[in-house]
Amino acid sequence: MTELYEQIQTAVDYIRARSGTMPRVGLILGSGLGALADAISSPVTIAYSEIPGFAVSTVVGHAGALVLGQLGGQPVVAMRGRIHYYEGYDMQQVTFPVRVLRGLGAETLIVTNAAGGIRPGLKQGEIMLINDQINLPGFSGVTPLRGPNDEQLGLRFNAMNNAYDPALRAIARRVAAEQGITLPEGVYMMLAGPSFETPAEVRLVRLLGADAVGMSTVPEVIVARHGGMRVLGFSTITNEAISEDGTTSEANHEEVLATANLVGPRLRALIEGVLAAL
Repeated sequence: MTELYEQIQTAVDYIRARSGTMPRVGLILGSGLGALADAISSPVTIAYSEIPGFAVSTVVGHAGALVLGQLGGQPVVAMRGRIHYYEGYDMQQVTFPVRVLRGLGAETLIVTNAAGGIRPGLKQGEIMLINDQINLPGFSGVTPLRGPNDEQLGLRFNAMNNAYDPALRAIARRVAAEQGITLPEGVYMMLAGPSFETPAEVRLVRLLGADAVGMSTVPEVIVARHGGMRVLGFSTITNEAISEDGTTSEANHEEVLATANLVGPRLRALIEGVLAAL
């Protein structure tokens, strides 16, 4: 038994002592999207600062609390805010909560994030269904699976094709159509942040095949798949990335939060519909 496995079990035991919920689904709620947790019935809320091994989120728009209860007819555990690499944590700390969600029993992970639209035509305020991802920091070795592997947690070399489960994506498309929600699909790329992208970087990531770009999600999905979880992902397009030199407008976090808050009710309805269909 590795030290990481013991740390996961310690956190799991602490949470189970506070809540009797045996979650089937884990949720990670990104920038400005934490209000979705308000829809969870019979909630038990635990601050990250209380959970052994959890890092503390320092970003505005990330409350930093775990919420357990019922949503869409499913027992769930929701992360109200996530941990980011740019906050100074390493990738193991960033993804430790995903390990704990899996340890609590969650077999499915639904991830949400706020993202910049890279593909022309992706509009501010749209929800993009993620169909694949690009781990740009991983090109230089920044990955949560670096180091010794614990076979109790997953395989040394885990497959990442179908990282975003095709069957779950089909459910999401059906629910979106029933609710009249436009749901474009695309590839999400992670950059390390916290700086927003330069126009040259926007043009580069567009050439590399990204449709939306952000500063999270990818390491969480890698670890979820390492642990055998099925994954569904949504990006809220909170701004259209600037690709032209000399543009006077600038991306900012306040705009990201404002747009995410506006999209929140639609995303909540979509996720609740998916949960009800599972």
